[in-house]
Amino acid sequence: MLFMPHFPYTTRACCLLTGLLLSACANEAPEQQANPAAERKARSASAIEVEQRVMADAALYAPAPMARMQVMSTPSRERYPDTPENALMLTSEQPVSTFSVDVDTGSYTNVRRMLNQGFLPPADAVRAEDFINYFAYSYPAPDNAEVFSINTELAASPWNPKRHLFKVGLQGQMLDKQQRKAANLVFLLDVSGSMNAPDKLPLLISSLRLLTSQLGSQDRVSIVTYAGSSQTVLEPTQGNQRGRIQTALETLSAGGGTNGEGGILRAYQLARSSFIKEGVNRVILATDGDFNVGMSDLEELKALIRRQRESGIALTTLGFGSGNYNDALMESLSNLGNGQHAYIDSINEARKVLVDELTSSMEIIAADVKIQVEFNPALISEYRLVGYHNRLLEREDFNNDKVDAGEIGAGHRVTAIYEIALTGSGGEQIDPLRYQSSGAQGSFAKELAQIKLRYKLPSETKSQLVSKVVSLDQLSSEEVQGDFAFAAAAAGFAQMLKGGKYMQDSDYQTLLALAQRGKGSDPQGYRHEFINLLKSAELISQSSAFTE
Repeated sequence: MLFMPHFPYTTRACCLLTGLLLSACANEAPEQQANPAAERKARSASAIEVEQRVMADAALYAPAPMARMQVMSTPSRERYPDTPENALMLTSEQPVSTFSVDVDTGSYTNVRRMLNQGFLPPADAVRAEDFINYFAYSYPAPDNAEVFSINTELAASPWNPKRHLFKVGLQGQMLDKQQRKAANLVFLLDVSGSMNAPDKLPLLISSLRLLTSQLGSQDRVSIVTYAGSSQTVLEPTQGNQRGRIQTALETLSAGGGTNGEGGILRAYQLARSSFIKEGVNRVILATDGDFNVGMSDLEELKALIRRQRESGIALTTLGFGSGNYNDALMESLSNLGNGQHAYIDSINEARKVLVDELTSSMEIIAADVKIQVEFNPALISEYRLVGYHNRLLEREDFNNDKVDAGEIGAGHRVTAIYEIALTGSGGEQIDPLRYQSSGAQGSFAKELAQIKLRYKLPSETKSQLVSKVVSLDQLSSEEVQGDFAFAAAAAGFAQMLKGGKYMQDSDYQTLLALAQRGKGSDPQGYRHEFINLLKSAELISQSSAFTE
């Protein structure tokens, strides 16, 4: 929490002043806009027609600018997984860090929604990996024969000059949109009474219009709804039958209770009946809150999702709205279902997730992707992985092909950041052990770390191994620059929102300078929006201090 010096204003006046400032920040336009003409050229006429129809109503579904500051807590019915910050590790005791990759972005957009509404998120709503991976970074494409390229950078930590940041970036193999496999998509939609709000069912319908406008005759679409009971609204239909699909979407309305047991069973039945061999087979669950399946316990639902995953049907979850949102359940179900979790807070986010990133989300190039980093205790005394808390694996899990891990889609980028302390740098925060050996010697003396990547090709059950050694020669004492600077700002922002335990003397101004330094090319305005969110969070934090 940040504290403001005393000013001769009342608390109410200060909140009003910061609210007006925040409103100005929130409404500031990006410096660069995408080129609409260039985008339209690349789309079919029917897709453009659908998009124009959706975008005409975009203002209805976009977060409203704040007229004044609202300092409040998130609704108590919203549920988030327990995600404490990872502890600082002493390399001499535990030199190996192992985790499953993650390309979810739901935490970032959900937190963006809260900040745009004028309140700080609960700490557990913040997952640093979602913040980092929301943004695209420029990594070299893998060689033609490789599935991934592994990219590393080391530079001085912007929030502690005695420590360093170590970035590991994966770049997945790129595929052209024309190479996308045929998709069999079953939309499992919550139409219960709680979905009766502009940012829920109407936004969901508009989002699906955007997605289905990208499909063709080789694709299949089905729609199942659930409220008090489940209903098949659209039997498996060719993707180019847009009139029929749009008509089905227009019939949807919200009302009734929430019981998804019949819905999820029916959704998987439809996915199985129209299964496309060698294609993409996926159930897409969209809801604003609990997915109350009516089963005896949650483990029964998880077992069902695991069985369907093993048979080739993945599960993606999309969150909408607020009030009763169960982020913990949505994220865990998508992890079990070999899918992604995204939170849709505006029509622009729907376009990003369901149009711009459709190929990456649907076309899986590698399954059960795991990363293991071994640090050299002779050179690195401490390390800490930023985020990925609920993706951590045991050391022995890395070589066990039966252990489930994350999936990577075509063109996906995955970034992880470690904060490290070099041995003897003065940045150590843990006392050294008295009787510990001095560490690696000889030919490994200049090796900072070894990175190992293990993954399975989609049709295989045995994993492949790739490794890379990071040398001391790659270490830089200079400031982080470019994409690295922006990724560090995203990681730092998430840590500040979680309480800033490891952020030393850093503040929002430090992060703002870091983000602005790394902003670079920003054609869609996502980085500019992030900078405005930083400004908003600082103002809300200051206003919160007045009310304590």
